[in-house]
Amino acid sequence: RMPDGSSVGITTDKEPSDAVNKDATSTTSALNSRPLYEANNPSSPAVTFVDGHNDGLRLEGGRVLSPFTVAYQTYGRLNADKSNAILVCHALTGDQHCANVHPRTKKPGWWELMVGPGRPLDTNRFFVICPNIIGGCMGSSGPASIDPATGQPYGLSFPVITIRDMVEAQVRLVDHFGIDQLFAVVGGSMGGMQVLEWAASYTERVFAAVPIATAAWHSSQNIAFHEVGRQAVMADPDWCGGDYLRRGLVPRRGLAVARMAAHITYLSEEALQRKFGRNYQDRRDLSFSFDADFQVESYLRHQGSTFVDRFDANSYLYITRAMDYFDIAARHDDILADAFRGTKTRFCVVSFTSDWLYPTRESKEIVRALNAVAANVSFVEIESDKGHDAFLVNEPEFFGTVGGFIRAAARRRG
Repeated sequence: RMPDGSSVGITTDKEPSDAVNKDATSTTSALNSRPLYEANNPSSPAVTFVDGHNDGLRLEGGRVLSPFTVAYQTYGRLNADKSNAILVCHALTGDQHCANVHPRTKKPGWWELMVGPGRPLDTNRFFVICPNIIGGCMGSSGPASIDPATGQPYGLSFPVITIRDMVEAQVRLVDHFGIDQLFAVVGGSMGGMQVLEWAASYTERVFAAVPIATAAWHSSQNIAFHEVGRQAVMADPDWCGGDYLRRGLVPRRGLAVARMAAHITYLSEEALQRKFGRNYQDRRDLSFSFDADFQVESYLRHQGSTFVDRFDANSYLYITRAMDYFDIAARHDDILADAFRGTKTRFCVVSFTSDWLYPTRESKEIVRALNAVAANVSFVEIESDKGHDAFLVNEPEFFGTVGGFIRAAARRRG
């Protein structure tokens, strides 16, 4: 039982057939598909919060989510006074498996260059927690999860969630570990939005914050890109108004197109040109057809098809909507500095020169707001031609920057 009176239970090895109507064979088949089995049977630890007097997780939209589950991974060991915990927040299509082999794809963790022994987030020194966000599909409560009231997947009956709601769920997880203050919260892209939300809403619980390649609000251009992706998913006949799981279907084509469009925004023109140019794919000349003549076409098709094998279409809708709703300044009469007034958190804001999805000017907006309230802030723009995804690949200057900031913050804290 938690200090606030809520009760928690660790949930592992749940069988979807226990929750799904046994007559709904098509639903069971869909839930047992590769991307959706983890939604209700996470390979990682997971905590289900069944709240008492506070009636569950109260969401910004006014609804209450109860019970709710947060799946997570941890690396390293929590020290005796629980002062060495670092929270890693993942991006739109990430999950909790940042530094271990992914249970479904069998690929290395998405941030194994950042998290691990001797890495910038050194697990010989720090206890790293990486939760799957609510709204996701890797074990935390989301639209593919089973609604306990119906025994069926939530689908579009799952409440619309926000970045702030994601952080509120993470607060419960941190409380579950008995951690009063996180040594650091670190994340890129949507993960950076969560970092900013932590720093704005729970400044006394965050000693250091590292928002990377992110913004304090979503631009109209980024909302537009997300809307194209959502419409691609919803235009797929197999989406079935969001009810595809009950019908044993998956909107593969729509979700693949959404991923293809989004993936372009994660790269830079220089990176695409260097990697693909106008090179042909397995041919010496044009085919005069609509096959993938060019390598870049084949690459994008591959990105789309593999994404469908690990992600839920409705989760994609919910998470992109949460990002679009994100605007910290709006809660403070559009004065961003007021969101951080009085903060004692130490900040390291990082951007990349070729990132046109969250360009450096948006990071500088954050820095100016922090300077306006005399916050302790460092800012680094990393020279890179790898686009927005530069924070996920091998950029030595970036890793050196984060590692140096973390070490300096540790010395400062003592």
